[in-house]
Amino acid sequence: MLGPYAPKRVWKAFHFLLTVFVTLRKRERFCGIPALGPEPFKQCILDLGVSFIKLAQVLATRADFFSEEYLRELKTIHDEVAPMDQVEFKIMFAAAFGANPPFQRFDEQPIASASIGQVHVADLEDGTRVAVKIRRLGITRRVQADIRILRSILGLFKPLFNRYTKHSIEAVIAEFSTMILKEVDLSIEIENLRKFRVAYADSGVRFPEPYARYSTRDALVMSFEQGLRVDDIEGMRLRSIDFSEVMERLIVFYTEQMLVRGFFHADPHPGNLLVRNDGTLCLLDFGMVKRLPRSTRVAMIELVKAANEKDFEMFIAASKRLGVVAAAAPQEQMMELAERMFDIFDNENLNAMDMRMLAFSTLASMKNLPFNLPQDVVYVMRASALIEGLGTGASENFNAVKDVLPILRRNLHRALGAEARLFPTLASEIKGLPLTMRRIKTVLEDLSDGNLQVKVSRETLEYMVEHSRAFLRSLAASALCLAAAFFTLGFHFPYRDETALALFGLGALRLFLTLR
Repeated sequence: MLGPYAPKRVWKAFHFLLTVFVTLRKRERFCGIPALGPEPFKQCILDLGVSFIKLAQVLATRADFFSEEYLRELKTIHDEVAPMDQVEFKIMFAAAFGANPPFQRFDEQPIASASIGQVHVADLEDGTRVAVKIRRLGITRRVQADIRILRSILGLFKPLFNRYTKHSIEAVIAEFSTMILKEVDLSIEIENLRKFRVAYADSGVRFPEPYARYSTRDALVMSFEQGLRVDDIEGMRLRSIDFSEVMERLIVFYTEQMLVRGFFHADPHPGNLLVRNDGTLCLLDFGMVKRLPRSTRVAMIELVKAANEKDFEMFIAASKRLGVVAAAAPQEQMMELAERMFDIFDNENLNAMDMRMLAFSTLASMKNLPFNLPQDVVYVMRASALIEGLGTGASENFNAVKDVLPILRRNLHRALGAEARLFPTLASEIKGLPLTMRRIKTVLEDLSDGNLQVKVSRETLEYMVEHSRAFLRSLAASALCLAAAFFTLGFHFPYRDETALALFGLGALRLFLTLR
């Protein structure tokens, strides 16, 4: 295996990021260096290992970054690598459990092996069957090195992109760096598992039982859970488990996580979801857990409401609040886009693939609009991609809007909560009147003393900055034309006066249109 800073490995990391940037710009090469094609891009990721495999799983949801050909290859990348050799395994086992491990039996052959760790089956001294996750030797140093390489190379490309694209890519790398550093610390994972068991105790979903007294940063001991993978549709059929009921429970559970509580499992894939013989869902692997702020949840609820009610204006406003569309986006073009997307989603005869292709085509026609995908939304999209993948695996005619929206609609009242109802809202407002009056008094006093401070939202600030830049660009162009007119008078050539007059007229007209 190459060292983390080996020149060949750093070059591959450079080529990886170059491909991301070049495909995002819809170009074929940068400084004469061609982008990797979809298949070589996938192989490059597999060669780089660990962090890049995890990053690829995040990028697999970024339809705004990649074409369908790249996304198809990225979605086939699975976090499955060869187990540790015996020497490395014994070092990590001793680091985790010392000279007196708490097991009467431990199977050294792992049942699963991923880039961060591997899972073994064992029996505690009292005979309890457990799963033991042991992280790889040197994984923290390797991940830290990968993050340094990514950030260094990212700095080379940043000047080449507009601020929407730049912020989007920076957000992906920054959020990914934070999440993967948490994921390699198994003490954080066991805490996430404990919190999930408390938060969703009444959800009807099963979670492993953690054994904190045996767990460390290097190893996680939890109850051994059995069941079918959630994408094993044939296995469920043979056990008379209704797959449509499993799908509904899964959608309801993720609605609860993302829209109601804002505390959700951010690494959903079929290997992390089991279906027990009674049809109960069991969720595994809590290394990547995310909290969604209330503002994000409210914006997503408004998007669902807008889709349900076909309210274009609410859809656009919610998209801007969510950060998916910049505040400076032209309203007319956004209305056109919303109408075209709603027409696609309303077509119940389209399957998931046809719908995706039409949506991509529509988005490509609007590529000059300032779109952006905040990282919170990306993790939500990963969950959506899981549900769509399961649905299309069960039925070629699966339509995410037709099949999922009714379930979301039935659970929307829970997401809106008690505050969305009339009388609780009125009661809450009446209770808050004294505080509101005090705030009004404070504002008036600050206004009279000249101390009033106004906070501007990020969306409004973006809108102001964008319009200020457009104004200054136009002003600069006017000034340049006027200066060129006077500069021209200092030379002698045919039609000098006419040229100067034309430049002066153009500059004056541009200035008038800018200032009016």
